[in-house]
Order: sequence, then structure tokens, then C-alpha cells
Amino acid sequence: MFTVTGSFDDGATYTVQITGREDRPVIGSYRAAALVELHQGETIALSPTGPLATVAGGDDASVLAVLREYTNVVEESGPVPRRPRVPES
Repeated sequence: MFTVTGSFDDGATYTVQITGREDRPVIGSYRAAALVELHQGETIALSPTGPLATVAGGDDASVLAVLREYTNVVEESGPVPRRPRVPES
């Protein structure tokens, strides 16, 4: 699991684990979990220069991108989240 520590715009802090589970992508903060749920299905940039991905609970990279975009991430630790590989057609 990947751990993220950060704060919301109002100063409230959080520490969460990104689980990679579709049914519960974030544990440790109800507010951070609600934020991820709110943005599921939307398109988000995985980094400042792209690529774009659809936010999905099972996609660690897109969940992390939501936290980076909508909160002030202070620290990230653990194995680097990766997008699921899709076979090229």
C-alpha cells in the first residue's frame, strides 16, 4: 500500500493509504475517501504534463492524482503507484 499525508485547503490534515481496491480505494480519512469518490469517472492528469486517466478506485495512480490535485500533499511513501497496463491493440 502507498501512504499519503497532506492537508485540505481549510488546514485539516490527513494520512491515508491507497489500497488499490475498487470498493475502498482510500482508508484512513473519511474526507479524503469522499473526495476520491466524488471525482470517480472524471478525467485527470496523472502528472503536470499528462497523461490523462479516468479516476477509478482500482487505479492507484489516478487516486493519487486526485489527492495531488485537490489537496496539499506533503509526503508520499511506499511503492510507487502504477497504472494498470492495458494491452495495445
